[in-house]
Amino acid sequence: MIRVVVVEDQKEIREIQERRINAADDLLCLNAYESGEKAVSGIIESQPDVVLMDIGLPGMSGIEAMVRILQQSPDIEFVMFTVFMEDGKIFEALQAGASGYVLKNDSHLDILDAIREVRNGGSPMTMEIARKVLQSFRHERKKDKLVEKLSERENEILQLLSKGLLYKEIADSLQPPVVVGTVRQTIHRIYKKLQVNNAVEAVNKYLGRN
Repeated sequence: MIRVVVVEDQKEIREIQERRINAADDLLCLNAYESGEKAVSGIIESQPDVVLMDIGLPGMSGIEAMVRILQQSPDIEFVMFTVFMEDGKIFEALQAGASGYVLKNDSHLDILDAIREVRNGGSPMTMEIARKVLQSFRHERKKDKLVEKLSERENEILQLLSKGLLYKEIADSLQPPVVVGTVRQTIHRIYKKLQVNNAVEAVNKYLGRN
């Protein structure tokens, strides 16, 4: 029996999910909460196998609640249950520790299967979510190729720039030392290769942050 907790602020949706879970032979809904604040202490105490977690909760978000729970109970699996299709929400949830991501308009059978799959070690996602994840991986590969075009000296200067050094400090740190004008010219060449407009964008791309 897979023990489940539902966290959803809308009463009707919360009760529907609770009934559907309990109607399945292999699932049991231990509890259902309307807010992240109530869910944190309740889930840590009851130790369910899987949490079906709404992201857009009033007050504490579902992602924040998940992070707090995982800090004390890292073995609990989370399936994010949401209307959000924005890339930022998807990756924020996955990076924070979610194992699955389903949409509220998905079939109830798909949602129940997602609970089972995550309990069995899978990472269930709707087709739309999976496509966005794959597109992100392709974008990351493209960025990596741009960074690979940098010369050894350009990489060295960009690494120093990422540490917060000023142009004069970078010039003095290089072996052999160079004049500030040379550093400035090299950095402008880096901008062109990485297809960015300033130092912040260059460093973020170099570190894989965007």
